[in-house]
Amino acid sequence: MTDNSTPNRTELTELGEFGLIDHLTAGLKPFNSSTLKGVGDDAAVIDNGEYVTLVSKDLLVEGVHFDLTYTPLRHLGYKAVVVNISDIVAMNGTATQLLVGISVSNRFSVEALDELYAGIRMACEKYKVDLVGGDTTSSVSGLFISVTVIGRAKKEEVTYRSTAKENDLICVSGDLGGAYMGLLLLEREKQVFKANPQMQPELDGNDYILERQLKPEARVDVLEKLREAGVKPTAMIDISDGLASEILHITKDSGLGCRIYENKIPIDFVTADVAAEFQLDPTTAAMNGGEDYELLFTVDVNDFEKVRELKGIHIIGHMLEKAEGEYLISNGGSLYPIEAQGFNHMREE
Repeated sequence: MTDNSTPNRTELTELGEFGLIDHLTAGLKPFNSSTLKGVGDDAAVIDNGEYVTLVSKDLLVEGVHFDLTYTPLRHLGYKAVVVNISDIVAMNGTATQLLVGISVSNRFSVEALDELYAGIRMACEKYKVDLVGGDTTSSVSGLFISVTVIGRAKKEEVTYRSTAKENDLICVSGDLGGAYMGLLLLEREKQVFKANPQMQPELDGNDYILERQLKPEARVDVLEKLREAGVKPTAMIDISDGLASEILHITKDSGLGCRIYENKIPIDFVTADVAAEFQLDPTTAAMNGGEDYELLFTVDVNDFEKVRELKGIHIIGHMLEKAEGEYLISNGGSLYPIEAQGFNHMREE
């Protein structure tokens, strides 16, 4: 008798990006005692004596992570490096080496790849990171960039997502939402150009948010400020997928709840103006936009006086016991559950 039953099929959209990662890595156990931290943080942590080695990897795909209609190749190369260095910074470490793999179609010339690598070299020069290897292969469609960054930190200084404590203060560097508004602006002008190639893009006065999207920076300077002030974050993560998604990583991994105050979230006036133009709440851009690559971290409540004196660092909330849940307190005093609605590569649109 033939069994004509169809095997169960689970769609990727049912799990989403982070659910898929959890599914694929469930039950993984290290075989080597030197693996201090594997999957589940901004970077893997490998024991190396007094220091630890930090390793992180990102894959950037044309049409998913970047659009070459409005992304200069030099900026793309720079950003591909910076977003990986940001992961090392989020572990309270220093990036030291880099490997780059590219898969490229014959649509691209040698000169085009020279531009891409010019951006990669610029980032390596700025952050003093050595490009030590990689791989190059052909692609049947588009451009793929795979970047692996290696860094180091003193063992006692490594900062994880899972080590926040109850009553810790929640802090964020810089301002949020700018990168997302820059993306919306670029997408709008792309559609205008497609409708009428004679139209010139209207981008004047928006340099700040365009740079936030096209040429972000890793916040190495924030780590320097904290060290000079004698403050060690109790937990930390970089903001790649939006404030909401990242604080939920910290609360989940630390087994805690939180409160974030809307009126404490730092938003640049250009971001707010462009959000109004798009009829979008700037808080929504900050909570769910992503790609700001600022640092979100917690500090001991006893460090309040030290932290509040630091320019460019904002205290936006505090950690609570898990039973209190995760909520945003609006300007009007209402409580709204924090939900991860940032960029999810597997989510069905």
